[in-house]
Amino acid sequence: MESFYTDKSQVRRAFERSARTYDGAAVLQREVADRMFERLELVKLAPAQMLDAGCGTGYAGPKLRGRYPDARLIELDLAMAMLKVAAGRIGLLGKVFGKRHWQVCADLESLPLANDSVDLVWSSLAMQWLNEPDAAFRECHRVLRPEGLLMFSTFGPDTLLELKQSFGQVDDKPHVNRFIDMHDLGDALSHAGFSAPVMDMEKIVLTYADVRSVMRDLKAIGAHNVAMGRSRGLMGKQAFARAEAAYEQMRRDGKLPATYEVVYGHAWKPQAKPQLADGRQVIEFRPRPKT
Repeated sequence: MESFYTDKSQVRRAFERSARTYDGAAVLQREVADRMFERLELVKLAPAQMLDAGCGTGYAGPKLRGRYPDARLIELDLAMAMLKVAAGRIGLLGKVFGKRHWQVCADLESLPLANDSVDLVWSSLAMQWLNEPDAAFRECHRVLRPEGLLMFSTFGPDTLLELKQSFGQVDDKPHVNRFIDMHDLGDALSHAGFSAPVMDMEKIVLTYADVRSVMRDLKAIGAHNVAMGRSRGLMGKQAFARAEAAYEQMRRDGKLPATYEVVYGHAWKPQAKPQLADGRQVIEFRPRPKT
């Protein structure tokens, strides 16, 4: 199981380095965020305060502020360089006329926010970098007010399956980060105290001219392999050539596919059940109406 866990310090360094190149390669990330917003359009919500957890370069910020202009937005990310890029999206008018805009450099698994302090936690393609999604869900539940909403997207196990299969023919080291199954994420939401979790999944396939282009895009968005147990050295030329040849067998219509399994989820924090002074819960019985 060691290969499941990510090296959090490497995650931070990867995104610090890629902050300037991220937007140029983050086609999939923008598409997933847009599809999340389509889902948000169906939700009735009037937040006073909202958290963009794992905001990256801040693509979702203007859209969240546009949809909920009366709400205050908190952008949170593990990488300070990402937050600096996100700050540039606010613009002068936003700084002068908009509500106060807060930024926090912190970890989703340990949110530096008060209990019951936000009404919406939005997290687009950030939770796949966590070691303990259960801990992150508990933190989201803690900071949400009752009847608050958590909406997120992440990657599922079939993400980059072509890359995984190709490099798997070279050695048994993890060359692609491992991702959690949709059903396990739904169970984790319930265990964290959320009600009515809704999960769905789709596969999005990007196409590339060659394997190096796939690797170049992953590096540009800071998404290269940070799994514990990965090889620490560079892959040799012969080993890479074998992996490249295996990937070439998957070429279709002149292009190499890169599959992403995108998992979407949302759930509500329920109202707390009334309790007696000794901690026992109050269960209310009402007479059945006469027919």
